[in-house]
Formats: sequence, C-alpha cells, structure tokens
Amino acid sequence: MTSTLASHLVGTEFVIGVDTHKASYSAAVVTAGGAEVETLTVPSDAFGHKKLLAFAQRVGAGRRLWAIEGTGSFGRVLTTFLLEQGEAVAEIDRPARPARRNGAKTDLLDATRAAREALARQHVAQPRRRGLREALRVHARTRTTAVRAKSIAICHLKSLIVTAPGPLREQLRRLSDAKLAPTCGRLRTTLTQTPEHRATVHALRATARRILMLEAEAEDHASAIELIVRELAPALLDEPGVGPLTAAELLIAWSHPGRLRSEAAFAQLAGVAPIPASSGQVTRHRLNRCGDRHVNCALHQIVLARSIHHEETRTYLARRTEEGCSPREIKRCLKRFLARRLFRLLERSVMPS
Repeated sequence: MTSTLASHLVGTEFVIGVDTHKASYSAAVVTAGGAEVETLTVPSDAFGHKKLLAFAQRVGAGRRLWAIEGTGSFGRVLTTFLLEQGEAVAEIDRPARPARRNGAKTDLLDATRAAREALARQHVAQPRRRGLREALRVHARTRTTAVRAKSIAICHLKSLIVTAPGPLREQLRRLSDAKLAPTCGRLRTTLTQTPEHRATVHALRATARRILMLEAEAEDHASAIELIVRELAPALLDEPGVGPLTAAELLIAWSHPGRLRSEAAFAQLAGVAPIPASSGQVTRHRLNRCGDRHVNCALHQIVLARSIHHEETRTYLARRTEEGCSPREIKRCLKRFLARRLFRLLERSVMPS
C-alpha cells in the first residue's frame, strides 16, 4: 500500500462500499463510525459511473474512500473511472458473510459490509494497475486456456487411436507425442475405407489440427509475454529458475511499487506465509492453501527449476534433508525465501508502465 492511500485512511469521514455485478453496482455510504448513511443502485455503464460519483459527492462530501469488490472483474471499469477522477480506491476481497436470521443477503447489504470491512482493516490494498500489466494478464490467462484446451484435445486424440480400426491404430500407436498431431493432421479418407474408418480419420484429422492451432496460439501468447516482461522487469529473468511465464505471474500479482506494504504481505498474497501448527514440544508449520494460486504455482515451478540447476539451492536441500526436514517443509522454506527475494527485486527494479 502506498503512503498516499495509507494517509487517506487517516481522517477518512466516509467510506463508500460498492458491490459490483455484470449489470449493476450497489453502493452504500458509511461514516467513519460505521453508521450507514444512504444506499444506491445504478446500472454498470457510463451513466451509472457518473451518477455514482455524483451520489458520493453529495452524500459523502468530505474525505472519502471507495471500497470496491471485484476491482479485477465487474468493478474494473468503475475503478478506472474513479481513479481518473482523483478518487481514493481500495480493493476489497469478498467480505465474510455473517450468519443472519433467515439468511438475509442483498447486494446493498454486501456493499455496506464492504465499507465496514475497509474501516476495520489496518491496511487496505490498492487496485492493480492497467497498461502493460493488464496486457500481461490478458496474454497469460488466454495462453492458459489454450494450453488446457490443447491437453483435452490430446487426450481425445489418443482415445480415438485406442478405439480406431486395426490398421489405422497400428499406423499411429507407436508415434511419439511430437509426431502424433502432425501425422494425424495429414490423414486422408478414401472410397475403399469402411464408414467407421473414414469417420475415425475425419475425427483424428480435425482433432490434430485443433491441437496444432492451440499450440501455435499458446506460443504466440508466450512470445508476447516475454516481450512485455523484458520491457518491465528484465532483472527478473536473470534470477535462477525464473522464466518469462513465471515472471509474468509475479508481475501480475505485484502490479506496481507500493501496492503491497511489505514482503510479508507479498508472501501472504502468494500463499507462502507459514501457518504455525505446533503442539507440545513439536514446533512446525503447515501448508498455506490461501492466496493467489497463480503466484504460488509460479514460485513452486521456480523452486523445482532451482532444485535441479542451481548449486546453492541443491546444497540447501541437502543440508535441510540431513537435519530431518521433509521435502514439503524444505519447499515451503524455499518458496518463502523466494517471495522475499523476488519482492525486493520487483520493488527496486521494475520499469514504470
């Protein structure tokens, strides 16, 4: 969190909580003491943005803070609009839903809870920046969907081969994965083939071409990701085990200098902050399953790469194994170390977007 947003929390008179949805925004103005002043629901379009700002200026005139749910999804456009108007905006994850009589739940109640949660927190986070970092996120998520679709298509291709007519199965079953899709993409039907044979060839060819198309799409996004990473944070790629894809996930979560108040906050975001699980004379920590799983996965991949190719990491692994630590405990320690090291590197070396 930057000092600008931190200082805005001091002396805040009103907090406007906003629950965002595809078609509407529900807002609630709450005083610094937690009392609800007024609520409003507006459409999620340009008219709604202006009406919501005018509502806040009228009801919450004074030092105010916006606490918005979903700043990375349905609330992204509203967040950008408010920041352009010079408003202070805090990112609020989904507030806890307290047990209420008859299960009461409305969008306006959620907006009020978002505002009160912002007041209750010692620290609030800034929304992530757009620009190159948003472009990085778009490329990374689209590449992920292409890779997953390719995996599904490969499984389907192999299942088709298993049940294919005998001659066709024998022709394809011994091919390596690298040759399978190109070969299947070149298959042809003939009039002498049985209907089953022709149908299988048609399905194999269509599936193989889909695999090749998805592979090209994923490579295209990977190239775009590498260009952006080299522009924003070339120093990240000099770290052992860090490649363009893992560096991209770190940049997407971290976003910009000052968004996270400390390396401990970054570790919490990444889900690598240790959770005490000690009892009696046993002192230990357990796995943290919270946080951004994309960043957690990236740190895990970096640890695996360093465990193979980085001499200092291999020495550390050997030493901790001799001390009686389990492989999971050692990896947790390494991921926490990397969170600290990479956060400090990001804070001091990333180019502005």
